[in-house]
Amino acid sequence: MSVQTEGTDTAGEPAVRKARVPAPPRGEDRTSRAPSRRGVAAPYLLLLPALLATAVLLGWPLVKNGLLSFQNLNPRQLIQHLTEWTGFDNYRDVLTESEFWHVAERSVFFTAANVVLIMGLGTLVGLLLARLGKKMRLLLLVGLVLAWAMPVIAATTVYQWLFAQRFGVVNWVLDKLGWHSMADHNWLETQFSTFAVVTLLIVWQSVPFVAINLYAATTTIPRELYEAAALDGAGTWKSFTSVTLPFLRPFLYATTFLEVIWVFKSFAQIFALNEGGPDHLTETLPIYAYVEGVGNQHFGVGAAISFLTILVLIALTSYYLRMVLKQEEDEL
Repeated sequence: MSVQTEGTDTAGEPAVRKARVPAPPRGEDRTSRAPSRRGVAAPYLLLLPALLATAVLLGWPLVKNGLLSFQNLNPRQLIQHLTEWTGFDNYRDVLTESEFWHVAERSVFFTAANVVLIMGLGTLVGLLLARLGKKMRLLLLVGLVLAWAMPVIAATTVYQWLFAQRFGVVNWVLDKLGWHSMADHNWLETQFSTFAVVTLLIVWQSVPFVAINLYAATTTIPRELYEAAALDGAGTWKSFTSVTLPFLRPFLYATTFLEVIWVFKSFAQIFALNEGGPDHLTETLPIYAYVEGVGNQHFGVGAAISFLTILVLIALTSYYLRMVLKQEEDEL
């Protein structure tokens, strides 16, 4: 590169100015810009297959279910291939029935009770994993993963055997411990005891997910923070509230959100255990939609109930997300 000198400055030293580098040709400029544009579009191209699969597998059935909720579809219409549009009649019939509101209220309380138990026990087990030695931690992790990986129907069948009236292990153990009146107890006879068995099953299946999530979150906490807290005289509880809990809070929010969705849409456990009995007293909204749609062959009504179930779930999750965002704003 050539340089040119132009006179001297006040100090008598020569001033030096670098010659301008010529601009690259237009063809080279376009070539250099092309990769950057492709780089910007690459993430969207990678997401495209997943978006298409989601639209086909979830979006299209959702649209079909929405259209079905505005139709009168019974066995007669299916046999004769008739399409009878009824507008909002299905929604009006469902919303004016007191049974729907009882089931919705029951579903909300059932979800809340399960999520509280799942998050409480899961958090305790996750913190326990962080404090155990390697061998005990590995043993507990294997047990959690096996419980988590068990298929829902298989787990429900095991619980049916455990709580069977005549040959159930639970009744046999209680009888041996001195509660002889429980020898032939029917756990599925009342609403409360049936919900107790279902809750125990769902909590048992859900705790591993929360515990492993929380344990993974604890591994991201720098040990220097605990050392600094110990130097400041913080005890176990103070270290937990000032160090552990702030790091775990985002994971707790996200995990609670997922558990609300998973518990609210629970179907297989309740239906396989007692089909929503006794006397439909343990029906939640997914069971109610199935019974009305497939069981009673009122497919349009069942589709309307399932759509209302989605709206209730959206309302619950929206309220939860709004509460979380408000807490984060207050902390800031």
